[in-house]
Amino acid sequence: MIGYLAGKLVDKSANSLSIDVNGVGYEVHASLTTYTALPDVGSSIKLLTHFVVREDAQLLYGFAEANERKLFRALIKISGVGPKLALAILSGMDVTAFNRCVLAGDSKSLTRLPGVGKKTAERLIVEMKDRMPEWQDQNIQNSAEISTAKAHGNSHTVILAEAETALIGLGYKPVEASKAVAKLDAAQLDSVENAIRAALQAVLNR
Repeated sequence: MIGYLAGKLVDKSANSLSIDVNGVGYEVHASLTTYTALPDVGSSIKLLTHFVVREDAQLLYGFAEANERKLFRALIKISGVGPKLALAILSGMDVTAFNRCVLAGDSKSLTRLPGVGKKTAERLIVEMKDRMPEWQDQNIQNSAEISTAKAHGNSHTVILAEAETALIGLGYKPVEASKAVAKLDAAQLDSVENAIRAALQAVLNR
């Protein structure tokens, strides 16, 4: 089991990261929540990880917070929820927001996430209420404030293009992604991360 990686961030995109650990490059999949918490490329980082072994691949998933990894591990235990869908859920809402949806029985908010239909949303609410003690610390905040990493040297066109690509990577249809990005005011966005967040909110609030 690989519990964490500590090394240099070599590359990052909304769908995957590359981390150099003593000369070995690790490809890591991460949610947008973790992605927006990352520093600039070339910085030293430490990510908690979850290692998945399949017949056709060995995959690493990275998390900026322990509670995000706990929730990810709880989600993939639910029938019909694999790592890809779990990351999509964590990209669309942080741990605290997901917790609120489960406790309130808010299936409508969950169905706005890509890949989450009505039946899946209802299953998430029912099963996660039972699983909450496994991952939730009642005595601490579920999610800390995450500072947004600034991306330098990106033109507005590149920023919007990256945001659209990120939404498509999360499972949204190209038309949905394009419409969401079209609603953004590029002049108000100073980084790819902010654009992705804004575009995702535009889709979720449609």
